[in-house]
Amino acid sequence: MVETISLRKYETLSPFEVKDELIRIARSTTSQSNLAFLNAGRGNPNWIATKPREAFFLLGQFAITESTRIMDLPAGVGGMPQAPGIAARFDAWLARHTDSPGAGFLGAIVHFAIDRFGFKPDAFVHELVDSIIGDNYPVPDRMLVHNEQIVHEYLMWAMCGEPRPTGKFDLYAVEGGTAAMCYIFKSLKAARLLNPGDTIALSVPIFTPYLEMPHLEDYGLNIVNIRAAREDVYQLIASDFEQLEDPKIKAFFLVNPGNPTGVALDDDAIRLLVELVNTKRKDLIILTDDVYGTFVPGFRSLLGALPRNTIGVYSFSKYFGCTGWRLGVIAIHQDNIFDAKIAAHPEDIKQALDRRYGALTLTPRDVKFIDRIVADSRDVALNHTAGLSLPQQVMMTMFSLAEMMDDKKEYQKACMEIVHHRFRLAVESLGLDLKAPPTFDAYYGLFDLEYWLRNNVSPEVLEYVRANVHPLDIVFRLAEEHGIVLLNGGGFAAPNWSARVSFANLDDEAYANIGRAVRAVATGYVREYEAANRAKG
Repeated sequence: MVETISLRKYETLSPFEVKDELIRIARSTTSQSNLAFLNAGRGNPNWIATKPREAFFLLGQFAITESTRIMDLPAGVGGMPQAPGIAARFDAWLARHTDSPGAGFLGAIVHFAIDRFGFKPDAFVHELVDSIIGDNYPVPDRMLVHNEQIVHEYLMWAMCGEPRPTGKFDLYAVEGGTAAMCYIFKSLKAARLLNPGDTIALSVPIFTPYLEMPHLEDYGLNIVNIRAAREDVYQLIASDFEQLEDPKIKAFFLVNPGNPTGVALDDDAIRLLVELVNTKRKDLIILTDDVYGTFVPGFRSLLGALPRNTIGVYSFSKYFGCTGWRLGVIAIHQDNIFDAKIAAHPEDIKQALDRRYGALTLTPRDVKFIDRIVADSRDVALNHTAGLSLPQQVMMTMFSLAEMMDDKKEYQKACMEIVHHRFRLAVESLGLDLKAPPTFDAYYGLFDLEYWLRNNVSPEVLEYVRANVHPLDIVFRLAEEHGIVLLNGGGFAAPNWSARVSFANLDDEAYANIGRAVRAVATGYVREYEAANRAKG
């Protein structure tokens, strides 16, 4: 057992910072043994979507030919691709490169989009080519015209579920879910929708930054935790939502499906929240982070169920294996409470906001909240250079179209099977008979020692562990004795004596080893309890 005194110094750190020390310990352990170093603490998947990447890189080759068609100086200087006739030149070029990896798929993607959305061929192909070259600033700054329409349709499938909401969402392409969080927090404050001293509710357990950011001096928000209990399979129930009836709670933030629980809101939970908002809290701001929704069959986000109240955050990172691309989207419905709340501000606040956004337009009060987010992301003054880089937006287009073309959802099924198979291996090696709920994404999971001891051993052993074992001892012992890195559950407002595991980032056989190691740590605590009792005896 690691000394409690030595572990206390880590109590104030984020689990993502504690991870660095765990990695150091685990590497030291494995360097002196036959154990394999296993880091299941991060969520970066160990698979990628290949077809859209092949199409992307081949498109770049065509783009270079378009550049040198305009200008081709010996020093390696090319020109800017031009739109007239570019679609026909693209088809002709592909016909000459049918043996190139991705050629058939690239042609299919482009013509699928033209047919599906009624795009003008030259305009769409030029957007792709000029953007992959990256020779212009993003225009429009919020999102490319064709890319927005494509990603909008992708999100309708990936996030909104059935029935689809009416109307349209405005999208802002951003540098992954990380940037989306930062930009949204900043603009909620700038627009005076959330002010220092206001109270927000968090659905916990939750991704650690949502716990940490509200306390920064930048925001100074108070937090009410709405706790999904393990006994309810981490599902929110009626009594949980009753807390949101309190009008002092200005906003409700959640990660859906959960991180670290892996559980999405089910139909009953969504129905309860919809009823609450429609009858008692029409003013409630909702922020939903739905990065893992594509790992749940038939997933429905609050973006689809409560579009008027909800800010949606989506990242392509996990599903397509592209964390390094930094591809994310902020979605806000065109009919939303945010614009209405801004319009209802007292005159003194309106004048303050006029001064903030007055350099952008002669009518600053007409600026939509989504466009304020864009401006705020560049401190307003640099709004003219805002926007996600254009090559990144092309990759986003490719990922979205690839999924839309996959009528049988073979890619989705393959990704789901990867994580569910690893989950099953871990559970079997733990010696448990667990059945995952239908809304479980299997991307992350929690090893909840408190729950296991209470329900499978005895309350006395649990009390012994609470009294004698520091909550961080689990992850430090796994690192020191088994060379395994998991993240401490308490850092996510999960039960203190728990650990988060990612089922996405290691080879399959690693998860059987992780399950056995967790079981060894848990049984070790039971033996220590028994030894302590014998010593008393």
